[in-house]
Amino acid sequence: MSEALEVSVEEAAELLRSENPPRLLDVREGLEWQIVHLDHAELLTQELLDELLENEARDRPIVCYCHHGIRSLNAAHFLREQGFTNVRSMRGGIDAWACEIDPTMNRY
Repeated sequence: MSEALEVSVEEAAELLRSENPPRLLDVREGLEWQIVHLDHAELLTQELLDELLENEARDRPIVCYCHHGIRSLNAAHFLREQGFTNVRSMRGGIDAWACEIDPTMNRY
């Protein structure tokens, strides 16, 4: 687990523009997802979590995010405990993304 557990929104944006972008997991509630979410993100449902745990390569890059970065940090810790070696949480969550990367996004 040499990778840092958190990335800034700027680092996350750079990773998402790379040739090998990470899988982007939104760990918020469905109602929050309906308000606003990042392009190419997947809402982490129980079904998706089961699929990840069963089929995902443990070294695939994954970035988790939530509203402010607390739930996503917990999710990243959990996934690391399950053997995922390249999972990180986006510090500040989608709120920081809206402030620093895309001010046109809805905020709540």
